[in-house]
Amino acid sequence: MKKLIAVSGSDGDDVNLSTHALKVAEKVGYYIAEHQAVLLCGGRTGIMEAASKGAKNNNGLTIGILPFEKSEANDFIDVPIPTGMGNARDYLLINGADAVIGIGGRWGTLNEISFAMCIEKPTIVIKGTGGWADLLSDPKIVKGFEKKPYVVSSAKKAVEMAVKLSE
Repeated sequence: MKKLIAVSGSDGDDVNLSTHALKVAEKVGYYIAEHQAVLLCGGRTGIMEAASKGAKNNNGLTIGILPFEKSEANDFIDVPIPTGMGNARDYLLINGADAVIGIGGRWGTLNEISFAMCIEKPTIVIKGTGGWADLLSDPKIVKGFEKKPYVVSSAKKAVEMAVKLSE
């Protein structure tokens, strides 16, 4: 059975979303496909679209768990799943994943990472991509938390760790 690796991160309307984070996301998608895993994401723009594009550039399969309708899906989603649930769909996305990779992110990303940590999914954040990924990479921020995400600084390491931890 193929691994389902979720990519969580900023939507395209995040004013703090960097070109660097988008490039990292595209590489993450590419490496997910290289490992014959399936990319699972929120299916919209920004990090989700960049990761989906990377997967498609390597002949990968992409699934988008959408907040409302199929029409929200970015052009690189193979299987759009409309939920009609808004942000509550975050739990479906994370529960369906074997591992989660966080890139950048705002409140929705934090919601997904929190769900992942609570239900003990392997969770990796990529330091240097901004948003919650950087905040959760800071040992001072997570000091005292009993569960912490794994922190890496490259797309390749994130995917390798996600694959290994989900075995």
